[in-house]
Amino acid sequence: MRVLWLCNIMLPFIAKSLGQKIVIKEGWLSGLASKLMTNQERNDVTLAICFPESESRMFVKGDTALFVKDKAQGIDYYIFREDTAHPENYDAGMEESLGAVIRDFGPDIIHIFGTEYPHTLACVKAFRRPARTLVGIQGLCSSIAEVYMADLPYSVQKKKTFRDMLKKDGLFDQQAKFAKRGTYEKEALSLVGHVTGRTDFDREMTKVYAPDAKYHFMNETLRTDFYNGEWKIDQIERHSIFLSQGNYPIKGLHYVLDILPELVEEFEETVVYVAGDVITANDSIKDKIKLSGYGKFLLDRIRKSRMQDHVRFVGRLQADKMCARYLKAHVFLCPSAIENSPNSVGEAMLLGVPVVAANVGGVHNLVNDGKDGFLYPKDKPKRMKDSILRIFEDDKLALSLSSNARTHALRTHDPDTNYRRLLDIYHEINHCI
Repeated sequence: MRVLWLCNIMLPFIAKSLGQKIVIKEGWLSGLASKLMTNQERNDVTLAICFPESESRMFVKGDTALFVKDKAQGIDYYIFREDTAHPENYDAGMEESLGAVIRDFGPDIIHIFGTEYPHTLACVKAFRRPARTLVGIQGLCSSIAEVYMADLPYSVQKKKTFRDMLKKDGLFDQQAKFAKRGTYEKEALSLVGHVTGRTDFDREMTKVYAPDAKYHFMNETLRTDFYNGEWKIDQIERHSIFLSQGNYPIKGLHYVLDILPELVEEFEETVVYVAGDVITANDSIKDKIKLSGYGKFLLDRIRKSRMQDHVRFVGRLQADKMCARYLKAHVFLCPSAIENSPNSVGEAMLLGVPVVAANVGGVHNLVNDGKDGFLYPKDKPKRMKDSILRIFEDDKLALSLSSNARTHALRTHDPDTNYRRLLDIYHEINHCI
């Protein structure tokens, strides 16, 4: 059985073979790929991987071929062109490129990871075999667009910095881009025969956007580093809170800033650590020019409330440093306005970090409220604050949440179970034609 993966990024083992920087996103794919690569003969699966690169990248620059093909660790991989900086634009030329990849590899099944980029629709159109097309739902652009502003005041929504005007990328522009991506996403889902998901949220969305597709339940396997560490309350930074990112409104950092002064009033050493892009950077002229409207809003909010010493942006972290940052946290916080099944919550639970999360999308399928974490209504910041304070104030409670979360997550994200489930889905699709 020949299986072609379509991924949004260059996987780390391929990046390493090319001497390129490893992309942090979607790191969980590496563990799954490793298992498939190791057991190809035993499980009758021949894997190939394709992914996009911008025209400016060295791998495709000046090359007129429809794709670039090579091998890494014995696995064929294909690189095709896509304007990755502008995923709101659909390039029909990708259909020709992906069609050429498909003809070259000859897959029995194409497994597409995510619906967020237009290459998903291009691949579905190029393959034209719904019964052998499997799409895994990660996030959903159409749902993101609906709640993109995440309760920001209208005055903030409409305000643009020099950077926003230059790039035509203010908050309304960003929302419109997600909505445009959502139209490609909906069309792609309407044309596939199989969908994988793991939450009530993505199951319901499948019914809406892919009513004729078969829904396959499959949990995700997370990055290897997060199966090894374990949270210890005597090794944490007391009253520290960790967010895995906060670079655009739906991630909800502004909700946290609303309640941070009250947390500091209770525990003056409270610090919020935020990973990901540092969108509030303003030390240099270049930083100031690049400051987005949302970044400026956050920066102004932090300064106005005099919380500069209580918010620290740590930048993008590789898996080992990300893991270390989790383990130092007293609480992991996911204040998003929308999520499906955030891997950041899974990673925190796997390590045993006490979790507080907004009860949105499919988060409730990951966290049992009150048992292995706390959920709160996203529009109730006081409930968020109270949940954090309960953990800060009660070590016995924190240890109970930690133990229960780790047990739950080890079951949900068990690599062997999830790998066997993936094989079952592949064989079911392959044998039912």
